[in-house]
Amino acid sequence: MAIERSQWMRRSITLSTLVLLLVLQPVFSERLFAADIVAPDVTLKQTSDEVIAVLKEKREELKENPALVYDLVHDYILPHLDEVTIAKLALGKNWRAATREQKLEFIEEFRDLLIRTYGKSLSEFSDQQINYFPVKMKQGDKKVVVKSEVLQPGGPSIPVSYRMRIKDDAWLVYDLSIDGVSLVTSYRGTFDQEVRKGGIDGLLKYLKDRKADKVTS
Repeated sequence: MAIERSQWMRRSITLSTLVLLLVLQPVFSERLFAADIVAPDVTLKQTSDEVIAVLKEKREELKENPALVYDLVHDYILPHLDEVTIAKLALGKNWRAATREQKLEFIEEFRDLLIRTYGKSLSEFSDQQINYFPVKMKQGDKKVVVKSEVLQPGGPSIPVSYRMRIKDDAWLVYDLSIDGVSLVTSYRGTFDQEVRKGGIDGLLKYLKDRKADKVTS
């Protein structure tokens, strides 16, 4: 139980950091990409202005009404995630064994899990600051890793590696690591355990049960 709680706390910190990276400031200062692809800095700047404005204006309302937080995540955060790739990587080898219907249901349930977790992270938004390290990339790169550290008031800095790839003419997030621990890998361990116990359907039930617990708690 203590191990599971520790794992979920780590994920919460990781997801909080991802939210911060998505909404606080642009990742890149130069446009090194094809002219027909919107640069990450432009995309993130547009969303950051809107998200920060909403958080400041409705902070108390968002805390009291979780549904508004979830709407904010759905509208502003999810568009920056390659949720299909994240789901596929999180399911790992079990992805190949799943039927098409199971894959679609898993993506939907996993999306809901991310929305609920991101929503909690946004409701706990505070005054963290982010330092970015130089990005190693060149013209034509389809994937990029952004290394950064999150500075917490009164707490230690948190090293973060932020992975993005080009998909459908946009830069999307497909994984995030904190202290060397991958978000995808962390979820994969839990999901694999549930699949071993009850198959893909058992995992889907596990995700639905967690959702029901959150709704009734």
